[in-house]
Amino acid sequence: MVDRHPDVTVDITVDEGLADIVGEGFDAGVRLGEMIARDMVAVRLTPAFKVILAASPHYLPSRGQPEMIADLAAHHCIGFRGSRSRALYRSELSENGKDVAVATRGPLVVSDAMSALDLAGEGLGIAYLFEPLVRVDIAEGRLVQLLSQSAIEEPGLFLYFPKRASLSPKLRAFIDTARRVQRQAPDDVSSVSASRP
Repeated sequence: MVDRHPDVTVDITVDEGLADIVGEGFDAGVRLGEMIARDMVAVRLTPAFKVILAASPHYLPSRGQPEMIADLAAHHCIGFRGSRSRALYRSELSENGKDVAVATRGPLVVSDAMSALDLAGEGLGIAYLFEPLVRVDIAEGRLVQLLSQSAIEEPGLFLYFPKRASLSPKLRAFIDTARRVQRQAPDDVSSVSASRP
C-alpha cells in the first residue's frame, strides 16, 4: 500500500468493542460478518473459520483434559472482558447441535486475543480464540485444541463501511490493497463487495 499509494496514511485503531465507525469518524472497520449492520457495504477479508478452545500441553496434566462442556467449570479459563461494555464474554460453543453461551471462570481476564494466546501458551489456562490465530501453535505442539466437537464456525472477517464512503479514493485504494494481499494468502477466497441482505 505504501509503495502504490504514498500519499495515503493508514491509521489503525484496535478496539475489541463494537465501535460506531460513522459516529467516531472512521472510514471503515473490520468485524465478524454477523455483526455488521445491514446498511453497510461488506468486503470479505477471510474465509469462514472456527472459534476454538486451546491450552498448552503443560496445563493439562494438573487438571485433566475436558471431555464435555460441563468439565470447563473445573478449569482455569482465560476470561475476556469487552473494552466498552466491561461485561465478561460468554464462550459460544455447540452442544448437541445447538449453540450455547457458556460462562467460564478463572483467575485471569483479558481484553484482547493476543494476551489470551500468550497466557495459554504459558500454561496458565484455556483460551477461547479464532482458529487461524492459533493454527501454527497447534501444528507445532505449543497448544492443543480442546473439545473440537464443540467449536462453532464464524462467517469470517469483513471490512465494512457506509455506502457513501465507497466512492472515497483512499478507501478504494485500501480495498484494492486488501484484495491483492488476500489473493496472495494461502487460503485463497475471492473478495466480493456487496451490501449485506
